[in-house]
Formats: sequence, structure tokens, C-alpha cells
Amino acid sequence: MDKVVLSKTPDYSEQTLYESVCRQFACLDYDFTKMKGKRVLIKPNLLMKRSPEQATTTHPGVIRAVIRRLNELGVEDIVVADSPGGLYNVGTLTGIYQVSGMMEAVEGMSAHLNYDVTNGTRQLQGYRRVSSFPLITPVLQADFVISVAKLKTHGMTMLSGGVKNLFGCVPGLMKPEFHCRFPKKEDFCEMLVDLCECVHPDLTLVDAVISMEGDGPSGGTPRHTGYLFGATNPYALDCVLAQFIGFEEDEIGTIRAAKKRGLCQGGDRISLCGDTGDFFPVKDFLHPHSKETDFSGNVPRLFQKPVAFLVGTVAKPRPVIRRSDCVGCGKCAESCPQHTIFVRQGKAHIQYGNCIRCFCCHEMCPVRAIDIKRFRLFDL
Repeated sequence: MDKVVLSKTPDYSEQTLYESVCRQFACLDYDFTKMKGKRVLIKPNLLMKRSPEQATTTHPGVIRAVIRRLNELGVEDIVVADSPGGLYNVGTLTGIYQVSGMMEAVEGMSAHLNYDVTNGTRQLQGYRRVSSFPLITPVLQADFVISVAKLKTHGMTMLSGGVKNLFGCVPGLMKPEFHCRFPKKEDFCEMLVDLCECVHPDLTLVDAVISMEGDGPSGGTPRHTGYLFGATNPYALDCVLAQFIGFEEDEIGTIRAAKKRGLCQGGDRISLCGDTGDFFPVKDFLHPHSKETDFSGNVPRLFQKPVAFLVGTVAKPRPVIRRSDCVGCGKCAESCPQHTIFVRQGKAHIQYGNCIRCFCCHEMCPVRAIDIKRFRLFDL
């Protein structure tokens, strides 16, 4: 039976986080002594240049607490690495490390930040969609991988948790290539499960002290949820996270894909450990506007085809640029896998004919000037 550990964590104070991480390590079925003398990668979510208070990135206090505990256990060869959205170069990494607080997270610790922007390829046996992945060098060099995600909603995958966090192992602008190859959500989520199997994290923790609800992973709203989650099985962990924020497990494409492959069973086949006494789903956690609603099966058969067409075309969620707030930086165009966005006279424009609704533009807009819009009737 898969185990998911819950640590009640009301705030980001140093002692609270340290005690929470210690409880996680004590409850998880993992021999941390195996990491001594080995190269350990800590992979946070560093999507973009955002401060910790904006809840877009993994809080640096969580990373520091993990490093502190590992150092106490004799693990000292630790690198903190991620490939953010957009360009993957030293300048981008430096800016994100500074603003996200990661520089302070490693200060005085036996750990360092990654500035190696090279990459390589790893083959995968038993794949469903992708036989090999380009991965950043720290992933390829690591003996152990600890993924430390941020709990957020997500415009395309609905949930950004343990599995989705590993998309940051793909270097820079190679990420949009995968969106282009797999424009359908189901196929994209199958690819993410292949990626998770390829990286194969040894341990996954999720920062859900302050989570992001609504139109995540960067345009939503911070919300206090007060937990740290952990597991050795990232799929089981995502099952619990989905329930925690009010999704049915099978609403999440990566969970459906993992279940089909027998990588997790979900439901009551998952053992909850740790601070489970008053654990319950978060009330009224806002889901993304991109969450699709197909009610065509509930109308008379005569109208099912036209209603299904409406749901799949006119009513389908889409990114919309608020030009009054657009600064014309071009980040949306840079991240668009279909190259459907262009900047003209200092404002971004979307050519919807080729838009695949991946919401990369919404995700990477630094000023949050792109909304996810859907048919108003669905919001009633």
C-alpha cells in the first residue's frame, strides 16, 4: 500500500519547517543513509522570477529545512536545480535565485545552486509516448532526486504537484516543443508520466503551506492551506493532493494515466500517515477557468452533437490578453509552442486559429496580463 505523509505546517518559520521536514523523514519508508557520499539533487518549482509571498515557487524555507536535515544525516553533496519557463541560461537562473529566495536557502549550508545550463538525453524503457527525454545536467548526474513541488492549480493539467513539477527537468525552450508534440491534454499528461518514470524521483515533498488556487500555476491567488506532504510514490501523492483541493482523482490526467499503468491505485489503497487527525479537503478551493465541462450527455440525443460541438469549440476555454496591462515584453510569444502570438505596437496578439490552449502564455506572463476565459454560462 502506498504511503503519503502529512505534516501540519501552519507557517514558514524556520523551526516550524524544520520540525515538519523531520516528521516527514521519520515517517517515510526511506533509508537516507544511502545518500551519504552521493550526489543529491533537490528539484524545487522555480517557474519564474517571483517572490516567495506570491506562491508561484517553492518557498525557500522549505528547501533550507530539507538541506538542514540532510546535512544532519551526513548528506553534503547537494545541488538545488530547476529549469524555469523561458530561457535556460545563467542570467535567468541568477535573477530567479535572487528573487525567489534560493540564494538565502543555501547560505551557510553544505549545498549549492546550479549554474550549469547544459543538458543531455536519457532513454526510457516501457514508455507510452516518449522514448527519451532531454534533461538538465544536474538530473543526469544525480544519484538521488528529491522533488520539492508547490501545490498549485494548473491551466492545462488542472493540478501542479509531484508529477507536473518534473517538467522543470526539461531544459528551457524545449518545453514548448512537448506542448506542440502533444497538444491534447490526455497525450500531454501521458508524456508527463513518461517523464516522471524517466527522472524517477526517490522522494517527493510538496509545499502546501501557502498554495495557489484559481488560474495557476502563476496567475492564481495564494491561499493558506497549512500542510507539507511527502511520499516516495509521486502518483499516490498527487491523488491525495487532488482530493485535498476538491478534485476527483480521475479528473487529473496524470493520475488517470498512472492508474492505467498500475503505478498507483488511489482511493483507500493509499495510507495516510502523520498529522491526519483533523485532515480534510480545503473548502471551496478555486479551480482554474480552463476546467472543461461537458454536459452534452445530459441533453436529448437530438441535440447532443451540436452541444458537443459548442463545448469543444465556441465554449472551450482560451487565453485572452488584457492589452491595457500588457507591457509587450514578448514572454508569451517566446513560450508559445505554436508561435501563434506576436507583438505589434507594444502589445501582444493571439492568432486563435492555431492556438492549442496549452496556456503557456498565461503561465509565463510576468505581469499577469493574460486571463483564461470560458463561456460565461459555465460560471453561473
